[in-house]
Amino acid sequence: MTRTWKVSLPCTRAEAQALTEDQLFVASSDTTPTIVASEIDVNQPDQWMIDVYCQVEPDPELIENLRQLSPSAKASNFQPVVELLPDEDWVTLSQQGLDPLRAGRFHVHTSTDQPSEDPKLINICINAGQAFGTGHHETTMGCLQSLDRLKRTGHRFRNIADIGTGTGLLAFASHHLWQGAKIIASDIDPIAVNVTEANCHQNAIGLGHSRGQVRLVQSNGLDHPALKRRAPFDLIIANILAGPLVALAPQIAAAAGTGTALLIAGLLSRQKAEVVRAYAREGFRLRHTRLENEWPCLTLVKSRKYGWTPTRKKMKSPLASDYFGEC
Repeated sequence: MTRTWKVSLPCTRAEAQALTEDQLFVASSDTTPTIVASEIDVNQPDQWMIDVYCQVEPDPELIENLRQLSPSAKASNFQPVVELLPDEDWVTLSQQGLDPLRAGRFHVHTSTDQPSEDPKLINICINAGQAFGTGHHETTMGCLQSLDRLKRTGHRFRNIADIGTGTGLLAFASHHLWQGAKIIASDIDPIAVNVTEANCHQNAIGLGHSRGQVRLVQSNGLDHPALKRRAPFDLIIANILAGPLVALAPQIAAAAGTGTALLIAGLLSRQKAEVVRAYAREGFRLRHTRLENEWPCLTLVKSRKYGWTPTRKKMKSPLASDYFGEC
């Protein structure tokens, strides 16, 4: 059993909600800690706790980085509590604060909870672990609801890319909504790719190149040859961060054709204008915004070709701008 340390510090609700996936990479070692925020007492809704699970003993640099997650605790000079956990399943420990959630037609739960018996709901099992994306953050929640909305409004997709897949949750949701689609899910982090593979088996989703299956690749953005061969996609999902979203705009545009739908999240409301401008320069137009607290999920459509001309195949998409306008 791998030894696990837990670092705990109090925070406010706002600080917990502000946690983003870039803060998973606060370690000074080669391993990635898992961060879980939970409410301490329902009668005191502003009192939350941040628990960080590490597979190496936290050094002073890591502890100082973790203090940045809670400005209120740092202001009161609170020192994080560090404890070595007994030989137990640290993933199960980290899941104790994660209740099942409902997003659109999706019921997302961990393996410690029972799936929903409602036949109208789609069950997806995602365990907390060494990858971002259990569905409990507003960015992922907004993406799930936006995908559900695309399905409800009659959109059909046959070639889907999930960039920065994390746990694979959004790729799995797409698989359930458009069962005949080819789906490729990528992440720059090899741990996330391994986690997604395990989650595919957990959810009985086939791995492979065929329709109805999910292919996994490790890729920096859309650099992987498999992503380039699969382009143009008719749906691209990217739930990452504002900075990488802006930087990836040319790559994403190169993998899109006229009518391609783009679902992006991971940005704050104050970053929306910058991100929208970056994609407008590449020919995308904003069609819908779903806001979860301060975390918008944007649905855009590629309205013209920029910098890429398909030569191997042509994409026939139902998402022409006049049709997509009601998305």
